[in-house]
Amino acid sequence: MMTIKQEYSPKELGIDLLCDLAGAILFNIGIYNFAVNAEFAPVGVSGIALILRFLFGLPMGITSIVLNIPIVLVSYRLLGRSFLLRSMKSMIIFALVQDYVVPYLPVYQGNPLYASACTGIFSGLGLTIVYLRNCSTGGTDFLVMAIRKIFPHLTIGQISLVVDAVVIIAGGLVFRNLDAVILGMLSTIVTTMVIDKIMYGLGAGKLVFVVTSHAEEAAQRIEENTGRGCTFLQGQGSYSLDEKKVIMCACNNSQVVPIRRAIHETDKDAFLIITDSNEVYGEGFKAIGGQL
Repeated sequence: MMTIKQEYSPKELGIDLLCDLAGAILFNIGIYNFAVNAEFAPVGVSGIALILRFLFGLPMGITSIVLNIPIVLVSYRLLGRSFLLRSMKSMIIFALVQDYVVPYLPVYQGNPLYASACTGIFSGLGLTIVYLRNCSTGGTDFLVMAIRKIFPHLTIGQISLVVDAVVIIAGGLVFRNLDAVILGMLSTIVTTMVIDKIMYGLGAGKLVFVVTSHAEEAAQRIEENTGRGCTFLQGQGSYSLDEKKVIMCACNNSQVVPIRRAIHETDKDAFLIITDSNEVYGEGFKAIGGQL
């Protein structure tokens, strides 16, 4: 069996540690320096730790590690040894930063609504840095990643939104304040938007399908107008049974209008479908390699 040492080069380990530290500082600034004083429970295990801190005065970092133990045991088989070992490293760094670094930074004393938005922004940035290195911060992150293994069509942000709703409602009950639920929901929505925008939005674009009798001419016009190549798929009408070529073209958002114009100029009777694409890899887009 391959060990963690064999999988990790010193360079990768160094990059992971730097990313963990940067992610931990950003995430915990959001949780400790904005959410604690505003008295609402934000995301995941950190939200549970915040609730326990409010009730019993327990240190949030150490509490998070203790809460993580049963979740790690449950998630081990689904996520695998390598992922969990990498994530344990991140989890410990996050806990240490939470208890021994961010408490020395100024705590925001202003409007709770602003505090909620900042919690979402900082938390989302911190989590995304770790996710992009194929790691996790533990806690409900393990559950989120395990669920995504089962349902890969769901985004990390969408799954997190559902999982964290339970913690947010519990926070409202503990703080005995409906505002705590609203603030928690707002911070989680902002966190979700930040995660999805960075992990998926930066590579997002459009996928165009065109059913036409003039496929070669249309593809040539698309390439002339946008510089994008096309792929021909074989299609057949269910009613007429006529065989036609289907053009598939991946493009960025700004190229949709020139492509529509090219199709209109080539075949006014063409059937055009434009759909969103979360990420596109390959020539003209992002490289396929990197962290998987």
